[in-house]
Amino acid sequence: MTIRTDADALTRQRALLVECARRIFGETPQSSGAESFITYDLVRYEHVRCSWSMSDPVRSRRERPAKPALSRKWIVDSTIQIMRTEGLEKATMRRVAQALDTGPASLYVYVANTTELHAAVLDELLGELPNSASASTAGWRARLEALLHTYAEILFTHPGLARSALVLRPSGPNALALFDAALGLLIEGGIEPARAAWGADVLLQFVTATAAELSAPAPADVIAADEHTRSESLAAAVRSASALTTPHLVANASAVLSGDPTQRFAWTVDALLVGIAVTPTPATHSTAS
Repeated sequence: MTIRTDADALTRQRALLVECARRIFGETPQSSGAESFITYDLVRYEHVRCSWSMSDPVRSRRERPAKPALSRKWIVDSTIQIMRTEGLEKATMRRVAQALDTGPASLYVYVANTTELHAAVLDELLGELPNSASASTAGWRARLEALLHTYAEILFTHPGLARSALVLRPSGPNALALFDAALGLLIEGGIEPARAAWGADVLLQFVTATAAELSAPAPADVIAADEHTRSESLAAAVRSASALTTPHLVANASAVLSGDPTQRFAWTVDALLVGIAVTPTPATHSTAS
């Protein structure tokens, strides 16, 4: 049975409920039957319907924009965005799924785990490397050093990736293209292919390890300090070393501490190139003998 109330109050309540229905369902009931139903529903469940009028109108599914289809590229792009704004350690499967408005289980169709996701991110960023290997304005050595420096810059720009890359062993198409460019330049320089193959691997590992060592620590690291602070701590330890237990270190402390990171990077690349050129691999040595 419908409980009657004051006529004016009931008219206002009916108008309010009709407006709620219009916002929720996208249409306004026109028939007297519909209005009767609304009146009955309003009076009998007034406490429910009135609470609706106090909150934002609920959008129907028809009003919501359709989400784009999930894809590996969309997942990787979203992970890069999170990494750049929040840090790599925050770019977990759960956080990426939240950004994509989906569940973590949906991501596993495209990437096996967080490690593989980070490897895909690194490979995507390697695609930004310029094709310096094919430039003809400089010699092979200068182009190789430029390639390695550019790779290092990517890792320094995204510090977390430098540490992850040490264990990821990237094998995506862009990582393979980077290796191919380094290998091609070594061969162009007259280095025997077997040595060039091992040499390209050593050079890229050196760059990765250097970037991981010198890049900023992750917030979760137990000891977090900037590069200047870490360098000063090392210098203080060397200068205070005991001549009895470390006589060579103490006698050559100035040489040990000399050079800035850029100078040391260039020197190491040169030293590695000289060694790669003259040191046979086991396969090369066996063939020659």
